[in-house]
Amino acid sequence: MTKNQLYSTAVERLNEERLLSLFLELAKINGPSTKEQPVADYLVNVLTELGFTFEFDEAHKNFNGEVGNLIAWREGTDSSIPPLFFSTHMDTVLPTEGLQPVIKDGVIYSDGTTILGADDRAALAAYLEAVRAIIESEVPHGPVELVLTVNEQPGLVGATYMDYSKAKSKVGYIFDSSGDVGQIILKGPFSSRIWMEVEGNAAHIALNAEEGNSAFLIAAEGLLNMNLGTIDKETLANIGIIEGGELTSIIPGSVTVAGEVRSFSKEKMEKQLKHMEEAMQKAAERKGGKVNVRIEKKYSGFDIPKDHILTKTVESAAHNINVKPFLTETLGGADTNVLNENGLTCLTLGNGFQNIHSFRECISVENLINTGRLTVGLIEQWYENHKQA
Repeated sequence: MTKNQLYSTAVERLNEERLLSLFLELAKINGPSTKEQPVADYLVNVLTELGFTFEFDEAHKNFNGEVGNLIAWREGTDSSIPPLFFSTHMDTVLPTEGLQPVIKDGVIYSDGTTILGADDRAALAAYLEAVRAIIESEVPHGPVELVLTVNEQPGLVGATYMDYSKAKSKVGYIFDSSGDVGQIILKGPFSSRIWMEVEGNAAHIALNAEEGNSAFLIAAEGLLNMNLGTIDKETLANIGIIEGGELTSIIPGSVTVAGEVRSFSKEKMEKQLKHMEEAMQKAAERKGGKVNVRIEKKYSGFDIPKDHILTKTVESAAHNINVKPFLTETLGGADTNVLNENGLTCLTLGNGFQNIHSFRECISVENLINTGRLTVGLIEQWYENHKQA
């Protein structure tokens, strides 16, 4: 059997109707962040059927969730091949209770009353169907591991608290991006939040206004002197929260101003955070107030080389299924950031969902099917690369 015949055998065994049905079934399982137990219960049955061994960690105890991250392992036909993992998250950003999927002109939507949950039930369904196709085709392959996280949507929380000692693989892929299948994201950002507690002096506008010092006006001056938005081609900064005040008759004595910075450069991120802090501190000094600043790390960046085996493998696998690969970078965050930081080298791949986190969310049937086909192709190409080495 030639190499091309081998790919054809495995990829052609992927059952497109079965994958579509599986995705619709998974999308209907209501499992928003911290409430993923129904998804986990479903996976336990399917993974057992597919010959995986698995365990859950206790990450959920750090954020009052229902269930921890799921790490599943399936032996390959050739144990000399290094294991390869595929990761995604089990949660959706909003509930999908009562989801009614609609397929129109080759695109899957909800009926507009819920999100679709393609982010990222599409990847989850594709992984399961891909493994089934590999099994049914009986082609040789190495071990496959699934690293399935919880509570990803609020800020990669499940991955942050994962017990990484449970993962056996060191390299893998995460399908979790709005780009079409073929997108290969090699670079992701560093990100930190900044919390600024601005203090003035509260007073009643009619009874003792002269004693007042509006924290709102202090914060406003600080914000006017901040560089925000696109700082340069590598760095973004935003203020997303302003909270404070008691009554319309009270000069506010305190206000919380919070934002975040993302950059491909850790140094640029830190420089921007310092600039934002200094702008607010100077405003407080000028107006007789004070500011308490707290920096909260979100995640670290990653940068996978173009000549890395993960990159070369996915480029070859994409060509083998007649999908054009393209290399990109993103200032968006994903579990990829956290897994790389914890020693699981991986990159993000596009699976084509659109308008995520909204009732307009959708995914084309083509991208769903190609996610499954490329997953099969990656398992095959990974085996070929290491047998030829």
